[in-house]
Amino acid sequence: MLALLQAATPGPAGRTPRVWDLPVGMTQPGDEPVADSRLLGRLQSGWRVLFAGVWLLYLISTFKDAWHAPDPVWRVVGSAAILAFCGIYVGVFVSLRRFRTHLLADPSKLWSWGTLGLALVLILLAAPAAGESVLAMCVYFAVLTMFLLPARYGGPLVMLNALLVGLSSNLVPGWEPTDLLSFQILITGLAIWGIIQLVQRNNQLAQAREEITSLAVSEERLRFSRDLHDILGHSLTVITLKAELAGRLVQVDPARAEREIAEVEQLARTALADVRTTAAGYRNLTLAAELASARTALDTAGIEAELSGAVDDIPVERLELFGWAVREGVTNVVRHSGARRCWVVVDPLQVEITDDGVGSARSAVGNGLTGLRERAEAAGARLLIEDAEHGGFRMRVGW
Repeated sequence: MLALLQAATPGPAGRTPRVWDLPVGMTQPGDEPVADSRLLGRLQSGWRVLFAGVWLLYLISTFKDAWHAPDPVWRVVGSAAILAFCGIYVGVFVSLRRFRTHLLADPSKLWSWGTLGLALVLILLAAPAAGESVLAMCVYFAVLTMFLLPARYGGPLVMLNALLVGLSSNLVPGWEPTDLLSFQILITGLAIWGIIQLVQRNNQLAQAREEITSLAVSEERLRFSRDLHDILGHSLTVITLKAELAGRLVQVDPARAEREIAEVEQLARTALADVRTTAAGYRNLTLAAELASARTALDTAGIEAELSGAVDDIPVERLELFGWAVREGVTNVVRHSGARRCWVVVDPLQVEITDDGVGSARSAVGNGLTGLRERAEAAGARLLIEDAEHGGFRMRVGW
């Protein structure tokens, strides 16, 4: 059973081939030299041949009977047929591994049917010389049938095989009835079917693990791109506003322009640090820092900021979400609203950002808000965007 399982197990879909699975002359980064891969491939093939061939020891008595047949012509033909049958039996398993033939092969493939047809012809050629002992070859024929054909074809053929063996032992003159061999053929076919099912389940599990891994990688990429967008979007917006302000103040108020440039430098360094910490996966926003940054951004944009609420009253598990909400909401106000005033209100249940600009809830779309909505849903909260009663729009995140 171990031989059959090892010989027939194809690699899971999408699996990176091992060095001995690669075509000759091809390697992967970090693999051993081609000569080593060829050596490994030969060793693998040798072990598969050994494990598959050891089961053929049960055909030794059949070969002896053929070799001692009274007719010299049938003696040679029968002995050669048995040896050829053994070669086909071993070759099937090596080919299944090498060409990645699926266990439930396409019945339209001539390779499967042709192999079985040739094996059957060899059994018939060995019969005149080996006599009744040739029926032992029918057990191996049942194994080949189940491996090369789908169960809907292989199962009936195995049962037909067992029936013909039973009839032959009872009808051919001089042969002894052997119902036990027919039963062994049926049990062998059932066992091979079970191995096929096991291999299929293992392959399905391997594919499922690969899909889960791929989805996890995709999710992590989305998370990182979302965080990077939110971080750089806010920081670069403030840097742009301060740079424009400094440009206007160079001639009017050089001292203040110099301070604005210094703040631009500090903001750029902070943004760089944020990107690095985000890439390292341990960035945590704080609501207090985001409120302070929001006031700076609004003041720089010439928007009057009104911030209310106590950070100390906010549950710890909600601080990061509220921090992201303040960052995204204020960034949108600075970028798009054209507002004169902005209100930021926080309480233990929600955070709300409202402006009196020209924005509209219908135009409030973008990657930032999409990412914020995903964060809110992950925390069991809800993102609400609506038009404010005094113009502009209102964004609320909470429960």
